[in-house]
Amino acid sequence: MNGNHFSVLESGPISNLLSMSKDPIPGKLFLKDKLGLTGMEVSLNQLPEGGSVPFYHTHRENEELYLFIGGQGQLQVDGQIVDVKEGTAIRVSPEGERTLRNNGTGDLYFIVIQVQAGSLRQWVQTDGVILDKPVTWQV
Repeated sequence: MNGNHFSVLESGPISNLLSMSKDPIPGKLFLKDKLGLTGMEVSLNQLPEGGSVPFYHTHRENEELYLFIGGQGQLQVDGQIVDVKEGTAIRVSPEGERTLRNNGTGDLYFIVIQVQAGSLRQWVQTDGVILDKPVTWQV
C-alpha cells in the first residue's frame, strides 16, 4: 500500500531475513529503493550465530547509526571493540574503520541508518508542525 505522502513495505519477521532476503548480501534488506527513501538508506539485518563481516569498511560521505534490537555481538571501530546487545545504539562517522561480529548465542538483529554526515538541518523540535485538526480513526 502506498499513498501520495507515504510508502509501505511489509518485510515480515526480521528473524526471516537470512532465508528471504533477495538483496546482494544474505541477511540484509536495504529499504531505500523499496520505499523510495530520498534522504537516507536504511537496512534491516540478521547476522547468524558465529557470523561476521569479513572486512573493514569506511564511507565517503555517510555516517551510520547502528541500532541493535536483538542478540549479542561486537562492533569494532578504529580498533576499539564495543559489546552490543538489544538497546545498544552506536554512531560511526564516515572515516571510522568498522566491522561487526556475532559472538553471542543465537542471531544478532540490527538496523543501520545511513545519512550524509553534517546534513541534518532540522529535527522534530524544529521541523515538526502540530496541526490544528482533531484526530479521528475509522472503526
